[in-house]
Amino acid sequence: MASLAGMSPDRIGRVRWRRFAITLVPSLALAVMLMLLSTQAVLAVSLSISGEAFTVTAGLLKGYGFEQFPVVDHSTLNDLPGNTNHKTLMSTAIRSAKISNLCQSVRIGPLTMVIRAGGGTTPVSATDLVVDADEFSGNASFIHLSQGQDASTLTQVPGVRGPAGAFALSASKVTITDLRQHAYATTAGTFTLPGFSLRFGGTCS
Repeated sequence: MASLAGMSPDRIGRVRWRRFAITLVPSLALAVMLMLLSTQAVLAVSLSISGEAFTVTAGLLKGYGFEQFPVVDHSTLNDLPGNTNHKTLMSTAIRSAKISNLCQSVRIGPLTMVIRAGGGTTPVSATDLVVDADEFSGNASFIHLSQGQDASTLTQVPGVRGPAGAFALSASKVTITDLRQHAYATTAGTFTLPGFSLRFGGTCS
């Protein structure tokens, strides 16, 4: 996709910029959310989501206090008024995480917004991190792994647990390289982004 800099003045009309601003405002709210350090508790595991997925990649994630369990999130995207779509996702929660070479990309109308951080010597840091995704891949190793635990009895991340009777994983420590997620929602108690950059165009390779 060509960058805005490569477009001729004749192609950048008043109506196009007005539409661009309308689609940009909600997405900038997402970027601001990532930059702010929130002191509030992690949101409930069942969320109301926009239905717009985004891609998250990382070269290395080291986390303490790992939980993973299914969750049903709610979206009204492309739905009739008054009806709600239910999307079953996998919720991954980590009490404390360090993330190197983090990249997030999300489609904003005709453009793609790409956020990068943690590419230098200081990684991204997060506490009470929760990501709801339908795809999760990478090379993972766990310490003190427990499989088949009832999701409602999880204790690794304070205040975060799944539905009663649901299958869950938990571990005291997790290390993941070449992480890739196709996600719909992210929440965190704190989220610190050293080397933060935002641009339009490109992808998370």
